[in-house]
Amino acid sequence: MNTMSTQGSSPIPAEVWDQQEMRDALARREISSVYRLLRRHGVSQRQIAALTGQSQSEVSEILKGRQVMAYDVLTRIAVGLGVPRGYMGLAYDETTAVRVAATADTPHPEEDESVKRRKFLAHAAAVTVGAAVFGADSGSWVSHPTQTPAPGRIGMTDVRQVEAATRALRALDYQYGGGSCRDAVVAQLSWGQQMLGASSTDVVRQRLYVALADLHNLAGWTSFDTGLMDSARNHFGQALDLAKQGENEALMANILYRMGRVYLHQNAPDDALKVFQLGQLAAQNSGSELAVGILCANEAWAYAKMGSDEQALKLLGRARDEFSRANVTEAPAWAKFFNEIDLSSMIGTVHTELAQTVDAKYTRTAIPALSKAINNFGDEYARSRSFNLTSMAINHLLEGDIDHGAKIGRQAVDLSESLKSVRTKQRMEPLRQEAEKRRNNPEARELADRVARFTGTESAA
Repeated sequence: MNTMSTQGSSPIPAEVWDQQEMRDALARREISSVYRLLRRHGVSQRQIAALTGQSQSEVSEILKGRQVMAYDVLTRIAVGLGVPRGYMGLAYDETTAVRVAATADTPHPEEDESVKRRKFLAHAAAVTVGAAVFGADSGSWVSHPTQTPAPGRIGMTDVRQVEAATRALRALDYQYGGGSCRDAVVAQLSWGQQMLGASSTDVVRQRLYVALADLHNLAGWTSFDTGLMDSARNHFGQALDLAKQGENEALMANILYRMGRVYLHQNAPDDALKVFQLGQLAAQNSGSELAVGILCANEAWAYAKMGSDEQALKLLGRARDEFSRANVTEAPAWAKFFNEIDLSSMIGTVHTELAQTVDAKYTRTAIPALSKAINNFGDEYARSRSFNLTSMAINHLLEGDIDHGAKIGRQAVDLSESLKSVRTKQRMEPLRQEAEKRRNNPEARELADRVARFTGTESAA
């Protein structure tokens, strides 16, 4: 029997199984498609054979289209590769139950993504300003997990444990990507949620609301980073409710800033702008210039995606002004990450967007700003550095400096390969497109093909 078939020794990242194309192939039990998708993720035929206990010739035949029908073989493949068996309609196991409970889609999976965005906007508006500005607040998408038996009483020490765990897990997310810690965040939430049923003083309870809100906030962010959008939305919704109960406007601003980033990533800048504007209200109520500046910079990004350079530049200017006035020592904890390096990163990102949507002249501002950020981001911000390298490569391609753009693009892929982040792959799509446009250049062609292999997309011939 294969001795390499434990999940702990598997070279396959757990988030691979939750990608939509893979989930569809697993649901149909199309093992040939599953194996081909694994090959895209860099898993060799030899590794597949070792993990599943099959010979390499069997794996080769399946890759060529041979069907696998036997239940025991399907089960052995699922166990060997580390696939939650429920994803293949096999006997439900504990691993599947935990993951499905943690990543369940909304009760109405047939809804269009734009409808889900509108529902979140309605809920966010209701929580932030006390009225459903964008329509009736459905709230049905917010999950209500079954509560486990609560401890009898909790104190401030218990709450500090939640806060410490959140800080440690957030550091892992920044450095290695959401896939490195999301399961641990969800597990921590399972433990933390039960505290809501315990007795405590009013002071402890208010701080508990804020601590759990921030943990849900991190769960939302790591879900987003691994491509689990419905799960992200659910966690952000619960985070917003708890932050409101904890009367923490600064944290509400942070949650809305993060949800707005989700919508930017989905190329829905109009909805992103609405969420940022709600976050702006909370940031202003918190009295933090730094929080206000962060929201302004992200509003600028939304306007840049919409091709509105005048508004984007105006808001970037305000972001600079708010940053220059900010007292970092008095800023909310979540906003303190935003320093001169992050401001340069945002300036570079917004101008990169404008260079693509409005005029290539904006590369002249984007390149030095991105260069400053890239040279100063430490190893603990590897994901941010990968985003900036991707943007820098795009700018050089737009300027016609193809060889240098391709070199930086390869650096972006090299760094991103070490991260457990679906988002880094998706952020490379504009780079792939720009490289494809210049495919007659061998450096650009090689970059386009490499990005396509890394992201699992097909490059144009």
